[in-house]
Amino acid sequence: MTIGFILNGEDVVIRCEGDVRLIDILRGNFALLGAKSGCLTGKCGVCSVIFNGRVSPACFIPAFRIRDSEIITIEGFSQTDEYQDIMTGFAQANIENCGYCDNGKILAAWALLERKERPSPEEILAGFSGIKCRCTDPEKLLEALTIMTDIRQRRLYGRAS
Repeated sequence: MTIGFILNGEDVVIRCEGDVRLIDILRGNFALLGAKSGCLTGKCGVCSVIFNGRVSPACFIPAFRIRDSEIITIEGFSQTDEYQDIMTGFAQANIENCGYCDNGKILAAWALLERKERPSPEEILAGFSGIKCRCTDPEKLLEALTIMTDIRQRRLYGRAS
């Protein structure tokens, strides 16, 4: 099967079987290693990508579904202002990223801030509930998201919220 899609802003075409998982395509065909093969059940968040504008587990997306879609991996997302806001927020909250769950934490933070200008503590914890992270205290995530919100507001509107 020949499948064309947009990957990190570029038109790409691959040939593969329709049931191959997106995570395997990203890692095997494109050497994009930011998304990890974790639980392979869509429950840990380490394989997260932005699939047609929504954070989705790449382990759950078969190749036939990616035709004519847009996929942004952490490698592509890292080129954005939003990524810089998130990383600055993590750094200012003294969150040390372990390298395993970073992808999921970063994209979960982006999804939260895309949905809600200033998420509540409950919304933040719920937004990270699909990320199996053992390296970051939930209180630190709350602090980081508060910082990120202010950084984003200054960048977008010239003011903190």
